[in-house]
Amino acid sequence: MTMFHFFNCAILTFGPHAVYYSATPLSEYDTLGTSVKAALVYLGTALVKLVCLATVLKVSENDGFDPYQELLKAVIGFIDVAGLYFALTQLTHRNISQNHKFQAVGLGWAFADSVLHRLAPLWVGARGLEFTWDFILQGLEANANLVLSISLAALGSLMWLRKNKPKTLIPIIYTCAGIVATMPSITSYLRRGLGWDFPKVVVFELFTSLSMAFISWQLFSACQRPS
Repeated sequence: MTMFHFFNCAILTFGPHAVYYSATPLSEYDTLGTSVKAALVYLGTALVKLVCLATVLKVSENDGFDPYQELLKAVIGFIDVAGLYFALTQLTHRNISQNHKFQAVGLGWAFADSVLHRLAPLWVGARGLEFTWDFILQGLEANANLVLSISLAALGSLMWLRKNKPKTLIPIIYTCAGIVATMPSITSYLRRGLGWDFPKVVVFELFTSLSMAFISWQLFSACQRPS
């Protein structure tokens, strides 16, 4: 029963990444290499963030919400944006369209995040004797992160790769990118500042990810229309 629960949670956490790759044109255009490169960039970015967090942040004596500490985390979190910029603009890619490039980068980014932050807790915890919903919720959270990562990659593609976008959409694109980039700080405030429990936060993340995906899709479609 414990291994069955582990495999169910693992499929829920990592399965959607494989489904997305195989169910979209990404598999037809063989963009796996782009996703792997993006995952490696994410790991390097995570290492830089870890060093910055360990250097700047102080160990808190309580688990409450500290606005100053969370502001520092949010600023350091924008290292992810820099890493995404590098993955989208500096890495060599196969001859694929901009549409497929941002999807492949976002997919690799999200998969690396899930492996780095969820694989070890899942392996240790989901095989326990006592059933818990926490790891199912973590799987749903990983799905929300997948959608947010692809949305941020789409917005980054519009910011850095598309030159002829309508000027009226530029503030909206940057605002949406800022919201997605600061989602970890937003969810931290909901948990520690407002005292939301984990299921409520996951529902918020799922709703926000779907909303941002719809907005990003609309923005991307609008920027592709001839001016």
